Amino acid sequence: MKTEIEILEEPGRPLSMHPQKFAMWLFMGSVVMVFAAFTSAYIVQQGEGNWKINEMPISMWFTTGVIVLSSITMHWTYLSAKADNLELVKVGMGLTTFLGLVFLGGQWYVWTQFVAQEIYWIGNSADSFLYIFTGVHAAHLISGIIFLIIVLISTFKYKVHSKNMVRLDMCTTYWHFLGGLWVYLFIFLLLNH
Repeated sequence: MKTEIEILEEPGRPLSMHPQKFAMWLFMGSVVMVFAAFTSAYIVQQGEGNWKINEMPISMWFTTGVIVLSSITMHWTYLSAKADNLELVKVGMGLTTFLGLVFLGGQWYVWTQFVAQEIYWIGNSADSFLYIFTGVHAAHLISGIIFLIIVLISTFKYKVHSKNMVRLDMCTTYWHFLGGLWVYLFIFLLLNH
């Protein structure tokens, strides 16, 4: 009597993502689309002529350095949380939040320099785009700072550690996204302004 042995494959683990992370990724995708539309509109408008060229304020270099540094401190915070070094997590979240506020203050200073250079919201399209790029990014950055503050409070309540990384992981991803978005905008403006 012949018996057949059937080998069944174990079902693979389905791809899954935390629902809040998924929603955040959808949100970031929509932000990318908004800024892609802005930058393409900028290029189209620039091609139509009547384009006033202004020098970028030197303080934009400073703010760019600040946001890159804040991304580094955010990553350091993430690694500290994975290693359960909770005191460094507090320090890192505090530093990142501080640097985010410095960046926001720096962007406000950039706007004062725009006005000093007679770059106004209304008038030339090139000037308007500077306010649109920096203003819309600043609005998203404010949401990022609020997220940083929420996670910072959680770190002082010892709710952020290697076994509870979802909120910090999301905050880290969003903050890196905001930093990368700013670097993209800064380079875009340097090359096209």
